[in-house]
Amino acid sequence: MAEKIRGPRPPRQEVRDEAADIGVEARLAAGVLLNAALEGRGGLDAALSFREVAALPGPDRAFARAVAMAALRRLGEIDQILDRRLQKAPPLAVRTILRVALAQTLVLETPAFAAVSTAVKLAERDPKTRPYKNLVNAVLRGVDREGPGLTTAESNLPDWIAARWRATYGEATLAALALVARDEPATDLSMKPAVDPAAVAASVDGEALTGGTVRTGKRGDVAAWPGFEDGDWWVQDAAAAVPARLLAPKAGEIVADLCAAPGGKTLQLAASGAAVVALDRSETRLKRLRANLERTGLSAEIVAVPAEDWEDDRTFDAVLLDAPCTATGTFRRNPEVLRATKPADVAKLADVQHRLLDAAAERVKPGGRLVYCVCSMEREEGETQIIAFLRRNPAFKTAPVDPAALGAPAEALTPEGWLRILPSMWAEKGGLDGFFVARLDRVA
Repeated sequence: MAEKIRGPRPPRQEVRDEAADIGVEARLAAGVLLNAALEGRGGLDAALSFREVAALPGPDRAFARAVAMAALRRLGEIDQILDRRLQKAPPLAVRTILRVALAQTLVLETPAFAAVSTAVKLAERDPKTRPYKNLVNAVLRGVDREGPGLTTAESNLPDWIAARWRATYGEATLAALALVARDEPATDLSMKPAVDPAAVAASVDGEALTGGTVRTGKRGDVAAWPGFEDGDWWVQDAAAAVPARLLAPKAGEIVADLCAAPGGKTLQLAASGAAVVALDRSETRLKRLRANLERTGLSAEIVAVPAEDWEDDRTFDAVLLDAPCTATGTFRRNPEVLRATKPADVAKLADVQHRLLDAAAERVKPGGRLVYCVCSMEREEGETQIIAFLRRNPAFKTAPVDPAALGAPAEALTPEGWLRILPSMWAEKGGLDGFFVARLDRVA
């Protein structure tokens, strides 16, 4: 599917992303973030604390991150453009300078003169890249003068990911997934039951989606938005809100949220009036959950322990297991995940999910219910897990699901009665995170 790289532009960052006075240091930081994201899982977030990034003023730091994210989303297309103009591959440092510059001009619509000028300055300042400054100047001015030419959205997906998704979902769905991967998503908000979604939508220039999620194209620091300090809502993708709705906790029930951090689903469960026990193996990640509980005025018992090692004899009316996974379904918000994930990760995490599912099942009371979910696109982490689990655990059966009542796309319902939410669903509204969700009831 050939097309020009320009298309629907991501909502504009509320930073100085087009000002000519943003200097070389911000572009350098963008390159640092980009390469950190390409080097491994969690690399971009970790790189935010690197000196080249942390030392920048707030607006410049936000600009650097916006550029890096734009480059990640369109990396394949940017490289297609570069490869047509480069007779041989330059050093990585030079390619990084070119990638950062093209992300600005072709995606964020930074004026070409600003992007080219700072790219040349970046090349000049390092002895290793200085011999290539004329090449940098010629390539970028050539793209500006002659246009980028045709590119393919599928090129932004790693080859092995594209092959898997083509085999699993078909050519048409692969093309739709590649398109939704190109643009920055809107921000979704979940709110406490007493808060009117329509009122929140009006306050953030958004819209209320089916199920009660509010979606907004508003940018900037969410802590400054109306209702944040009052604890009315929290940031949570519309698809990520579905599993807790499917669990349907009730006031007075005792509910366990395994692998709970960073806590969006825990907040949903606590808001229902149920008594919630939230587990996670990472004390560091639980700090964010504690902060959100305090801000929203909600409460939960928090335990820092791996779910399969939890020495507690309680059983629960309902258990939610949002299992560790490759997170390939979150590529709209976290484009780096597709570059960081390796084929071997799928099987490795599937083994972890197998153990966690069995541990979760032991916590469910007779007559109780278990919801299993992963934000992964891979069948081994979703459908295959539940097929194998039901064979091992005849006391459980699949419960019926009504997508409309949960705020999920109707087409997400599988023949087995599970949900396979694809990011390309609701494309007209900006898409969703990819999720697999299944509810399993334990026979009384």
